[in-house]
Amino acid sequence: MNAAEVVNALLVQRFGVRAVDVADETPLRDLRIDSLALEELRVMIEDRLDVDLDDVTLTSRDTVGQLVAAVDRLVPA
Repeated sequence: MNAAEVVNALLVQRFGVRAVDVADETPLRDLRIDSLALEELRVMIEDRLDVDLDDVTLTSRDTVGQLVAAVDRLVPA
């Protein structure tokens, strides 16, 4: 699975977001991902993709696309 697939799957399966609502330009806060949920999502992404997101600064104002891009930069090719 690539970063986009993992992020989308987690948003849908773990956070109850409708798949049709997940788009690159959608702010995480519009998906009801607050700072606590974002931290939980970060840990899940780290576990699934074996990456370290500690140096990545994200807020709920960032978009799904920004999150995916940040994760993509850390995932080995």
